[in-house]
Amino acid sequence: MQHTKKRLDLEKWKRKAHFNFFKKFDEPFFGVTVEVDCTKAYQKAKDLKHSFFLYYLHKSLTAVNQTESFRYRIENDEVFVYDSVQASSTINRPDNTFGFSYIPYHKKFENFVIEANKEIERVRSNNDLMPATSSENVIHYSSLPWLRFSALSHARHFTHKDSVPKISFGKVVLEGGKRKMPYSVHVHHALADGYDVGLHVDCFQSLLNE
Repeated sequence: MQHTKKRLDLEKWKRKAHFNFFKKFDEPFFGVTVEVDCTKAYQKAKDLKHSFFLYYLHKSLTAVNQTESFRYRIENDEVFVYDSVQASSTINRPDNTFGFSYIPYHKKFENFVIEANKEIERVRSNNDLMPATSSENVIHYSSLPWLRFSALSHARHFTHKDSVPKISFGKVVLEGGKRKMPYSVHVHHALADGYDVGLHVDCFQSLLNE
């Protein structure tokens, strides 16, 4: 699947100073963990007889594509904006290991599910770790359905230049009649601020409430 990107004019960008400051950091990522209400989303997924994981993954990826800064990537000290980004998610295997996947984004959930199920079957049918297809226009997703975490950190290879956002889902718990889920978001501070993360989380929550 081909995706287009355009170069961001750094001289006209309101975050030029922030970009030049944070891109020099050894650890330029910052992260937050929030709890989202997925009561309606859980019921909707069950009504549709679809995987709840794929349902909230699609909602998150939709929110990502609606938040422009989450589509920014640093390439050779320049910033590019992708027209859309895909999901590179960990997929659990029956033997309790995992593999990385590459799931294309589709606005329609039904189309997304078809592609996702094919990719899940591929990942679970072998022991490879890396995805069959990968690029910078992805979000690094992971799921920890065993843990109701309140904070999370990521393994990082500091010599590898990385500007890809990392999003993690936690254990869904029923509390006071509502289903709640930890949601961790890590972004490159040269490309996004707390305001951008707030926009994304609000968008994700709104989509879960549909």
